[in-house]
Amino acid sequence: MNLPPYPSFPSLHGPCMTLRQINESDMPNVLEISFYDGKPATTIEEAWEMQQKIDLDYENGESVHWGIAHPVTNEIMGSLGYYRGFENGVGEIGCVLRPKYRGQGIMNLSIQLIVGFGLDIMGLNKISATTSLENQPALKLLEKLEFVRGEEKEGMVEYGIDARL
Repeated sequence: MNLPPYPSFPSLHGPCMTLRQINESDMPNVLEISFYDGKPATTIEEAWEMQQKIDLDYENGESVHWGIAHPVTNEIMGSLGYYRGFENGVGEIGCVLRPKYRGQGIMNLSIQLIVGFGLDIMGLNKISATTSLENQPALKLLEKLEFVRGEEKEGMVEYGIDARL
């Protein structure tokens, strides 16, 4: 397996976005979608502190976190990545999109990019994603991307792609 950190942060390019590292100047656009350990940021300073923790997780080989940047303005539209380590070759995806960019297919294409990266570059055995049973847009997206629905537990459902199949 080829896990993080990498010699240079991996940027991925799609038709309507670039997945890139988030930096301090992005914080005004990232504030509304900044979370760490389930806690939302309430100030730009707090969002930057959270981003620094995320960057440390990357340096420690526990995650890869991309900002979804607009192809023209470079504005961060959302973020996604692999979180919670890579035990047994499993990468768990998490993602969030700023409200004004939802429903445009951006997350669909972004997830396709990181799934390809996870399987082809990182060499993951399985990619999973867990979401609330109430999050209908996420459920529909994961099914559209051919993630296999798995176990339901406490109002949550896990989906996965197994590279070994």
